[in-house]
Amino acid sequence: MKKSFSRWVIFLTSSLLFLFFEFFQVQETEKEIKGLAEISYVNFERKKEKITLFFVGDIMLDRGVKYSIEKYGKGDYKFPFLKIVDELKKADILFGNLESVISDKGKKVGSIYSFRADPEAIEGLKFAGFDILSVANNHIFDYGREAMEDSFKRLKEAKIDYLGGGFNEKEACSPIIKEIGKTKIAFLAFSNLGTPLWAASEKKSGICWLEKEKMERIINEIKKKADIVVVSFHYGEEYFSKPTQFQISISHSAIDSGANLVIGHHPHFVQPIEKYKSGWIAYSLGNFVFDQKFSKETMTGLMLKISIENSKIKEVIPIKIKINQFYQPEIEKP
Repeated sequence: MKKSFSRWVIFLTSSLLFLFFEFFQVQETEKEIKGLAEISYVNFERKKEKITLFFVGDIMLDRGVKYSIEKYGKGDYKFPFLKIVDELKKADILFGNLESVISDKGKKVGSIYSFRADPEAIEGLKFAGFDILSVANNHIFDYGREAMEDSFKRLKEAKIDYLGGGFNEKEACSPIIKEIGKTKIAFLAFSNLGTPLWAASEKKSGICWLEKEKMERIINEIKKKADIVVVSFHYGEEYFSKPTQFQISISHSAIDSGANLVIGHHPHFVQPIEKYKSGWIAYSLGNFVFDQKFSKETMTGLMLKISIENSKIKEVIPIKIKINQFYQPEIEKP
């Protein structure tokens, strides 16, 4: 009788413990799901407080770059990144501007300067280690909506976050928030190049069109959720080494609204880096992988290294990039 009673007590105790742990696990899972609804990526294992971000310029994997990959790289899309990949791997987050769609769909609707990279190009971007790519630019509609949406799908499948574009306005204008250790870093992207007709809407795919009041409102909201806010702009004039008054004005507005860092693309020339109030502005990082060999300026660029400690930007280091005859970026030697 005593043995039966003891077994009953053990069974009852074990059952209660099992139910307790099951309940606790459900609660923890719900917390994680709620967190992931707001944060795109959470690295729970990382505890480091020194964080390194790399930002690079325009990436175009069609036209002359494609020819070089086929002729000199045996068709391997890792080829453009071979000279710099070891340095890129040092980044906790690697960010660039994708200056084309990646697709085999659609028909050319843009100018003679229309870019559509082979779907295999995605392997090169994965090899290089890109975490986030801005798609808010004037080449996103070069092959129409079908190619643009296909490009979004391919990036998603490759687990590369795209920013500034999406299947609707909410996706296009929402931030990507990365959490490393205790630091939350939010990324946003806008463009005012192309046409406002490309703007994503509630039921239409497109890009996050740059409107000053809307941008300020979004940054204000995101600042409540993140320690660092990074804003990418596709703006300015091509082949100018100085920013336009619009670039300066809208970048200052972004910092005034709560952004900590502004990154610019489109001019294809490197433009100045400015410390404005408590933030930093890199007006243009120039080219990173591009085939514009007609000038020295278009065959050079900047890689911006950002060091974050204790949830604050501690260092902003420009690293000069030289694009060689095969359209491979390399770190320029002193």
